Amino acid sequence: MFQSRQRFIFYVSGIIIMTFGIALTIRSLMGTSPFDALLVGLFQTFGLTIGSWEIVVGLALVLFNAAAQRRKPEYFALLTSLITGMGIDLWLFVLGDLISPITLFGQASCLILGVGFVGLGVAVNLQADFAPNPMDRSMLVINELTGLNVAISRALVSLVLVILAFIFRGPIGIGTLFSALFTGVFIKFFMHYTARINKDMNTYLKSITP
Repeated sequence: MFQSRQRFIFYVSGIIIMTFGIALTIRSLMGTSPFDALLVGLFQTFGLTIGSWEIVVGLALVLFNAAAQRRKPEYFALLTSLITGMGIDLWLFVLGDLISPITLFGQASCLILGVGFVGLGVAVNLQADFAPNPMDRSMLVINELTGLNVAISRALVSLVLVILAFIFRGPIGIGTLFSALFTGVFIKFFMHYTARINKDMNTYLKSITP
């Protein structure tokens, strides 16, 4: 029971931190990750909210993954898209005009901080192993069906997302390249600390459990 609660706390906390980072990269106006660029492009083209498109695209990926593997849709994965979408919209609303950099230094700082928070959020979320991420699942599906390694599979997914984001005029820029190059670096850096925190929490919970 304690472990399930701990995993859920890590899961939600990770998404809250990650979506704060995503909101910062969007506010930087220097470009976002391929997936987020697609969401912004869809928002600018069709309306709704960026978070709403997170849920819609998440559903599309869940259905794609199910069709590719000839299995039932993994609807539990939509929980991640739902919370992520709500988090993005919430942070964009909270930030409002508070963070609206107009200088190159301000935009670059916003971008770097955003990617850093995304990396931290993902590192925290990985400790939970609670609900699958539809995009990461797509990467694994391609890996399984084609035999390509995970890095190439993820690159293919990113390439498709960049093309779609370009079609819908999403914010592709230097920030997109920066996200692609350094998000993994931040995740790896923070994983060491989040894993230690997770281990310490497990030890503490075991010590107080009868």
